[in-house]
Amino acid sequence: MIDEHKKLDIRVQQWIFKQGWANLREVQCLSIEPILSAETDVLISASTAAGKTEAFFLPAISAIADQKEGIGILYISPLKALINDQDRRLESLSDLLDIPVTPWHGDSLQSRKNKLKRSPAGIVLITPESLESLLIRDAGWVKSAFSNLKYIVIDEFHAFLGTERGHHLLSLLHRLEHLLGRLKSPIPRTALSATLGELEKVPLSLRPNQSLPCKIIKDSHSTSTFKIQVKGYVNSVGVDDKAPVDAEYQICQDLLKFCRGGNHLVFANSRKRTESIAATLSDFCDQKTVPNEFFPHHGSLSKELRESLEKRLQKEQFPTTAVCTMTLELGIDIGKVNSVVQVTAPHSISSLRQRMGRSGRRGGPSILRMLIAEDELTKDSSVIDKLRLELVQSLAMIRLLISNKWYEPADTSLYHFSALLHQTLAVIAQWGGIRAEQLFKLLCKEGPFQNVGVENFKALLIHMGQTELITQLGNGEIVLGLLGERITNHYSFYAVFKTPEEFRVISGVNTIGTLPVDSLVLIGQHIIFAGKRWRVKDVDTDKKVIYVEFSKGGKPPKFGGGGMSIHDVVRQEMYRMLKEGDYKISVGDQKVDFADTPAKELFHESISFFNTAGLANRSLLQTGNTTYIFTWLGDKIVNTIVALLIKEGYEAGAYAGVIEVEKTSLEDAKATLQTLAQAQLPNETMLAESVLEKQVEKFDEFLPDDVLSIGYGTKTFDTNGAKKWLEKFSLEVGNRGMGS
Repeated sequence: MIDEHKKLDIRVQQWIFKQGWANLREVQCLSIEPILSAETDVLISASTAAGKTEAFFLPAISAIADQKEGIGILYISPLKALINDQDRRLESLSDLLDIPVTPWHGDSLQSRKNKLKRSPAGIVLITPESLESLLIRDAGWVKSAFSNLKYIVIDEFHAFLGTERGHHLLSLLHRLEHLLGRLKSPIPRTALSATLGELEKVPLSLRPNQSLPCKIIKDSHSTSTFKIQVKGYVNSVGVDDKAPVDAEYQICQDLLKFCRGGNHLVFANSRKRTESIAATLSDFCDQKTVPNEFFPHHGSLSKELRESLEKRLQKEQFPTTAVCTMTLELGIDIGKVNSVVQVTAPHSISSLRQRMGRSGRRGGPSILRMLIAEDELTKDSSVIDKLRLELVQSLAMIRLLISNKWYEPADTSLYHFSALLHQTLAVIAQWGGIRAEQLFKLLCKEGPFQNVGVENFKALLIHMGQTELITQLGNGEIVLGLLGERITNHYSFYAVFKTPEEFRVISGVNTIGTLPVDSLVLIGQHIIFAGKRWRVKDVDTDKKVIYVEFSKGGKPPKFGGGGMSIHDVVRQEMYRMLKEGDYKISVGDQKVDFADTPAKELFHESISFFNTAGLANRSLLQTGNTTYIFTWLGDKIVNTIVALLIKEGYEAGAYAGVIEVEKTSLEDAKATLQTLAQAQLPNETMLAESVLEKQVEKFDEFLPDDVLSIGYGTKTFDTNGAKKWLEKFSLEVGNRGMGS
């Protein structure tokens, strides 16, 4: 592998020499041959800052070095900021070879776009949405400008996997090959990513029709050094002579201590929390009469505010801490960050790894602090709080990340009907008119929507015709209808993603706040909102209102895990840790402890309750007139059991994976679960029919109800998984003859 670089163009070799690199990294050497061959797709999976981008561009630029006409490389990124960053990083190499690089997105300079329009050449850096816009508005130019396209590269591929936007991207790439007449001789695709679960299955997500083989390249020698600490905090109400303790205030005090004077990223999952922490830290700076170095960063902020913060981090001139949502999770080159801090449990392990990769660049260790607050226990505390599930989930995710190097795999069972409807309109807008069978072949049979059969596609087209999205001409061609014309002509059409819809939550005549509907809401379900427990009475999908009534019952848990879709593997690891009474990570013959004293105490409280309640060997627990069901499985199975119980007339809800059934004895719940184990369960689609608000994705509002239910059901429920758990539970109860 030592001489691999000699296969590169001599000017590329000179560039490498000028960088002062002693040699290329492993993934860079391994990528040269397959990329130069242009006969295979390539998947490069390596940690952040392992040189993945160069692993692709060094051989790809060598291959197009002497191509004078036509765009040679199409680079696709999920973020505009990443494109701007890549434009900067490619500058010295492209200048040396005289290869033009053009960033193309909504905020790019029009002069650079015009230059590319006049003389297409070199490398184009683009978002999926801008590529869609080009295909619809200028397909003729795309056909000639990309006629010599040699490579397509997708950065941060994990950000697309299993999402509507990912299916949109795959459809765009298939349509591009179709337009260029390259379906029989496909354009090689390279995917770059740091965090991919079940690596061997990813090529199918890169090219669903498998018309090219795929070479997987991973960094076998990567030995990342991690420094991780979990810190625990307790929110106390203050009784007798004790003053109350506000854990968030304590967390902010620690953030000031950890972050002041350096560059850091603080991830707080919600925008509201982001703003609140940034404001408190800014106040602290005011009180100390020192310059503020803490700034919020999330999707609702103006572009100017976000970009000025990114530039400030890049320049490393002033100490800067960004308090952010997932917007800074991906590979924007924001310079070296001293550490990453996670406040609240992360959404997923792949997201946690992505965040950690933002620190420890240029040879230093990745530093992660996780700051987790739990409520002080009282006689009224809920079972979820007694189990300290937010802390336990955080510890389990770190264990899986470090010990098992496990990440959530993409869910390939989904239909992505919203993206399919969007692509149907986009293809018609691009071609002017097309026959139904051609649409099905392009999008479903040979394209990425391979889970969608003829019947579902037909139902979709019929409904689109009834709602004037499309219309059929006498010759059988499908063209855009009045509504279709209006939607596709608006600039907002090109994106398939949207932020979750905010619903007003109303009790009686009072609006008590707004809630993003990104997780299951059923009539009869119990939800936690504004620190209280409510029962859902009705959902008005037109007015975007959830009607609730106050529900008596125990003190609501602090951590509901709402909006997350936690995987079975994470909950199984939580159970294993509690059963073994240990969270530490084995390294060789040592056990590494990564929790501070308060976090340890919280974990021991969790174990103490777990053991006292006998949860190692039982799945049901009764407290007062509430019965709790512990499956220790992911949210899809938990959602399914909640929906089945509500269908049986129970008042049920799930918090952090624990199912809570109100006004029910343990015996009654046990009998119902045993009955369900023997019953023919409704499938996912049938369960989805009883959910009133299923419009989660951007174009869901235009889908027929039956198609919407199929898509929503697959995403939210898992009947087979629930059935297996119910049968196992029933068998265990039968074997025991009593109890649960």
